Order: sequence, then C-alpha cells, then structure tokens
Amino acid sequence: MNASEKIDKQIADLDDWRGKRLAEIRKIIHEVDPKVVEEWKWMGTPVWSNQGMYALANAHKNKVKLTFFHGAKLPDPKKIFNAGLDGNKWRAIDFGEEDKIDKAALKALLRAAIAYNQQHSVPKSKGSRV
Repeated sequence: MNASEKIDKQIADLDDWRGKRLAEIRKIIHEVDPKVVEEWKWMGTPVWSNQGMYALANAHKNKVKLTFFHGAKLPDPKKIFNAGLDGNKWRAIDFGEEDKIDKAALKALLRAAIAYNQQHSVPKSKGSRV
C-alpha cells in the first residue's frame, strides 16, 4: 500500500469520532494544498508535505492531535494552537470529540506552514556541470 492508502485504512479502522475527525482534517489539508504529498512515517503516522513536512496527525484515546513541524514560527492570530506551546519548534492542536474545527483559522495556519517550507526549502541539486 502507498501512503495515501495507509491513511485511508487508518481512517476506516478508527470507526469512531476520531476517524471522522482525521478525515475532516485531511480534507481541509487537500483543499488548501492540492500539491500535498501524503507520507506514512514512524510506523503509523500520516504526514503531509510540500517542499518538506509541515504537519502530522495522530489519533489518541481522547483526542486527535494535529502537529505542525514549524509551528512556533507560524502566526496564530486566532490562537488555535493549544498544545506544545512551550517548545521552540513544534506546535499542535488537540481536537477532542466535541471540539469544532475553526476551518478558516486552520486553513490560514496550513497556508503559513506551506509558505514557511517554500521560503526555507533547500533547492535540490541538479548535479554538477563541467
């Protein structure tokens, strides 16, 4: 299975609110980033990339955690980050069963994360020319 198929399976296997929440987050990511690359890392973690990894999601017993790799560098005017606030790199949003997603704020964070990667990506070498 490729990464997208593994994410599909994970969502299907989470036959409660967490699967629906993960599917909702994934849909929002694809709306914001049509060029997103889905990856499967660390033996079971969906990761979304565009010129580098920018977000990952994990389903826990009582939450779905969406973590941004460079979250500490991203503007969060709506203050939707609610986890990992003391770190100097990562920030996360913990979604509980009753929480509603502020789609506009999440989309703004995703756009900022993609822009951050684009501004800080290292161009791939095309080989040396003689």
